[in-house]
Amino acid sequence: MDFNISRNAYEVLKKRYLLKDRNGKIIETPVKMLKRTAKAAAKNKKQEKTFFEMMANKLFLPNSPTLMNAGTRLGQLSACFILPVEDSIDGIFGAVHNMAKIHQSGGGTGFSFSRLRPEGDIVMSTKGVASGPVSFMKVFDTATDVIKQGGKRRGANMGILHCTHPDIEKFIKIKQNPDAMRNFNLSVAVTDKFMKAVKSNSYYPLINPRTKKQAKKIKAKKIFDLIVKNTWKTGDPGLIFIDEINRKSRKKIEATNPCGEVPALPYESCNLGSINVSEIIKNQKIDWDKLKFLVHNGVIFLNNVIDINKFPLKQTEKITKANRRIGLGIMGFADMLIKLGIPYDSEKAVKTAEKLMKFISKEAKKKRRNNIAMTTIAPTGTISIIAGCSSGIEPLFAVAFYRKIINKKMLEINPLFEKIAKERGFYSKSLMKTIAEKGTIKGNKKIPKDIQRLFASALEIKPELHVKMQAAFQKYTDNAVSKTINLPNNASVNDIKKAFMLAYKLKCKGITAYRYGSKQQQVLYAGKPPAAHPEYAGGCPAAYCPY
Repeated sequence: MDFNISRNAYEVLKKRYLLKDRNGKIIETPVKMLKRTAKAAAKNKKQEKTFFEMMANKLFLPNSPTLMNAGTRLGQLSACFILPVEDSIDGIFGAVHNMAKIHQSGGGTGFSFSRLRPEGDIVMSTKGVASGPVSFMKVFDTATDVIKQGGKRRGANMGILHCTHPDIEKFIKIKQNPDAMRNFNLSVAVTDKFMKAVKSNSYYPLINPRTKKQAKKIKAKKIFDLIVKNTWKTGDPGLIFIDEINRKSRKKIEATNPCGEVPALPYESCNLGSINVSEIIKNQKIDWDKLKFLVHNGVIFLNNVIDINKFPLKQTEKITKANRRIGLGIMGFADMLIKLGIPYDSEKAVKTAEKLMKFISKEAKKKRRNNIAMTTIAPTGTISIIAGCSSGIEPLFAVAFYRKIINKKMLEINPLFEKIAKERGFYSKSLMKTIAEKGTIKGNKKIPKDIQRLFASALEIKPELHVKMQAAFQKYTDNAVSKTINLPNNASVNDIKKAFMLAYKLKCKGITAYRYGSKQQQVLYAGKPPAAHPEYAGGCPAAYCPY
């Protein structure tokens, strides 16, 4: 069986996925990579055949470390790990050491720094003063720069600080320096009490985590506004609704993985896999039987991965095998809606999302299993490039753009748009170039209005619709949903504030917003500036997602 992939997908596979010999020479083809992965994950020949066909037909792909490491001596197959950071030198630098081992094996890491005593607090052993969590985060960031993940991709981290920590203002402002914490996504863990205090414009306490005593009181609205202002300026921090996360958790969760879709316990890891829902459409309808087949076998695949995984830490192996947290999700959702003729920015699309995820959740749990959690929505990143579909549940960021491949700029057109343009008779090469240079099809008189609506880009979709879509998926997702609320450059601070409040109201587990152009470097520029990064998958343009 052939594995038909784009030129860019092949370049990505060559760079990071296909096995190489000691001299760096590639020694396997994309098909052999899939066969290696299927054989390692399968417990019998029937499963091996099924897994290979699912992947080769681009119906399902596991997270990157599984494709990279399955059947190899390294054998580390999980995407993400949660590491505790205890308030001691041994605890802090032990976490740095564990992070380095995980990054070297191909995984990403998430941390809560909320247990660390605040800046200026006493250190009893030396009679000195503590430097605070932000200063120690710089150590983690520097170590990540040094240890690239598996030698194949840059490190990825999530840094979280609880809203009651006395150093919360300093944490919120970290990314005001564009060179600071470049290997971290940042989020503030906010509580129900905090959000209620924001609404009532009242005070809430900051608590010293060492003494458990109140350090001072501060207006919640002041902190919330500071978060919103810095998100508008830099894209960080996001919010983690920590009480919503813990409402259904057996034990207290403090942190998430780098992209926020897996809240988990200390030392837990999670392996992810995504069904390409753009490939389950038949005669402009969802093929529910095909989806059921993919869900059942996706769950088997991910459970098998737990059993064969070579964990970098003993603590991780113990808790992962005990809890069996997996994350079956989807990619290609925007493409699916286009095939169904449903505009992304419509209530019908939101209802379709709910119906789809409800079905996946129900089918994943049909057989009684001992998984603590089974579903998640990941950003998919490079695996959606390999599958040739839109990223995760994100809308299309651009219908056409230039991508840099081996020092050449290649015009990349959404294949569904190109197909419709040819069928409807408005296709031309000059039109495609115009779209790529302008960055949008909105208002183009050569393109029918119904097509303009169907292919509305991420920046043209209202913030509240982005949030409603995330909430629709979260309603039937065990772990969490990774989605970026993409906003145009002229979006206001108030737009972000309203999106954050709506996300809390609709019971999302977290929220990330990105205003186009708010970072010095992006992986996609709409219009005439530089072309897209080779590993840009069509989601948030702020940075590529390595999963």
